[in-house]
Amino acid sequence: MRRPPPKGSAVEVSSAAPGEVLFEFTTRGGSTRCAAIDAASGVEVVVVGPPSAAETQLKAVALRKLRMRLSQLRANGRLQIW
Repeated sequence: MRRPPPKGSAVEVSSAAPGEVLFEFTTRGGSTRCAAIDAASGVEVVVVGPPSAAETQLKAVALRKLRMRLSQLRANGRLQIW
């Protein structure tokens, strides 16, 4: 298992398929947590919504957030593709 890079360092990219995103759902009490992970870089973002929210809605919000985060990392030169 890889450890996340230290703060302020570049994110290392693996050989995963470009654009491949993994989703993880966890429901506890009054909220559902949806994590979206870019398989190539390991960058992860999380959104939280009500348990009544549709899985597709949470996926769409998490995917938008992940794309925004990846573009921020690219713009700052912190996402390096090997």
